[in-house]
Amino acid sequence: MEPRPARATPGRRYRRPVHLAYQVSGPDGAPPMVLLHGLGERAASWDPVLDALSRRFRVYALDLRGHGDSDWPGTYSFELMAADVIGLLDELRLSSVALVGHSMGGAVAYRVAMSRPGLVGRLVVEDAPPALRRELVIPERPAGPLDFDWPAVVAIRTQLSQDDPAAWAGLPSITAPTLIVGGGPDSHVPQDKLAEAAGLIPRCDLVTIPAGHYVHTARPEEFAGVVLGWLSS
Repeated sequence: MEPRPARATPGRRYRRPVHLAYQVSGPDGAPPMVLLHGLGERAASWDPVLDALSRRFRVYALDLRGHGDSDWPGTYSFELMAADVIGLLDELRLSSVALVGHSMGGAVAYRVAMSRPGLVGRLVVEDAPPALRRELVIPERPAGPLDFDWPAVVAIRTQLSQDDPAAWAGLPSITAPTLIVGGGPDSHVPQDKLAEAAGLIPRCDLVTIPAGHYVHTARPEEFAGVVLGWLSS
């Protein structure tokens, strides 16, 4: 009989150099999985698939810098976020994790896998290339309080609009078996760029779930089934 997932434990924080909040769920002793959310979101964005994932993994769902209950230091980039994640994994003494990232979190996950291969046993990226040069309009800040730091939106969208050849050049150095889940034609992310990324990573599978950019929220059961099936293979 499969172990029942433990309830998520809120309020844990990694304290150096930037305070990161994270939640833990799943049975003690299960293989570790780390979840990285998209821009303007937080750990709770993974709730639609959390129960399924935490039945088989000890799941650490992070609030990245500038989001949720983590610090909002005012400086943001994919590289800074990747360094934060690496610091957390080192602090928790985790290695060979299943690292799962959506959108911005996927771009961060690529960089973690490039920088510290020993930390990542399997890599799962949802609908994100490592970089995508395109003209992006920075929207006006919405009125009222936000659950994230608005300068993070400006910084990340600005970085997205710039060329980043190093990010693409680093893909062949990823040693972890990798799964890229594309959102299909309804996603704003060009799916040919996902195929290009998959072709550069030595061991990479590309699966399309035609649900748009937010695959894990639009089709949570299908997303969890694909990811867990691939992780079991």
